[in-house]
Amino acid sequence: MVVPTFIQLMLLPWFPESPRYLLIEKHNVHASITALKWYRTKCNIQAEIKEMQEEQSSLSSVEMLSVWKLLRDDSVRWQVLSVMVINVGMQLSGIDAIWFYTNDIFENAGIPAPEIPYTTAGTGVIEIIAGLIGCFSIERLGRRPLMIGGFAMMGICSAGITGALILQVHLSFMRYVSVGCVVGIIAGFSGVPFLITAELFKQSHRPAAYIVGGSLNWMSNFTVGFVFPFLQMSAGSYCYLLFSSICFSVAIYVYFVIPETKNKTFMEISQMFSKKEAVTETQGLILGDQLKLKKMNGYGGLEHASLELESSSSAP
Repeated sequence: MVVPTFIQLMLLPWFPESPRYLLIEKHNVHASITALKWYRTKCNIQAEIKEMQEEQSSLSSVEMLSVWKLLRDDSVRWQVLSVMVINVGMQLSGIDAIWFYTNDIFENAGIPAPEIPYTTAGTGVIEIIAGLIGCFSIERLGRRPLMIGGFAMMGICSAGITGALILQVHLSFMRYVSVGCVVGIIAGFSGVPFLITAELFKQSHRPAAYIVGGSLNWMSNFTVGFVFPFLQMSAGSYCYLLFSSICFSVAIYVYFVIPETKNKTFMEISQMFSKKEAVTETQGLILGDQLKLKKMNGYGGLEHASLELESSSSAP
């Protein structure tokens, strides 16, 4: 662990700054273009520079938001909620439980002890391959399909682990099914949730959004690592059904709430969420008006009924 960390630390000074940070925050167009050329060696960067300048002009009178102001900002309510759901769901999907207790899981699955280290190393290789596939396919497939498919796949595999652990008492080959499900959970993690936070917010909101997402991510990570052994002792093989339900819930949320951000500018993404917020407010106003009308109609009916009673009682 020390050697890779040291190598990364030594190489960081040679990496350029973020082009968006250089242009929007530092107002250094030349440095931003140089950084973009470093990242986009064979692409036309004019459109991207223009998009960043448009965002810069829209943020010229807007200050950087703190975490408290971000949480109170109604205009980004859905973005903040989406970041919370994705980061919490990513950790509560069970993938951290798989990594923390891989040896115990494989041992419970009936894998012979001498084969467990090789199986664990194999799952690490699978994660690297899955990450590379995600990197090369994200621009072709989009963010939504990878997130929905990834969480759905992890939900199916978590339920599959429960079934395999229950049936392996009667069917010996089910131990290999459980290993396959573990590999499926790891392969289903595409890494897109780490990228989506940057694409849902403008520059003025992005630092605070990363603080919120990162804090929830690590808190959920700690919770899973601390609670999973007790959950496994109390629920046994059925503990993975909890992870399965969380994965399916996040996949459903992404399907209905988060738009596709592929080939969209930050301004366009903000406008899509603003439309969603406007629709929600409009539905609330319509519902409120309907309730008021029902209330008025109820009062009118009562008033009309009382008049009829008074007229009937006064009649000879």
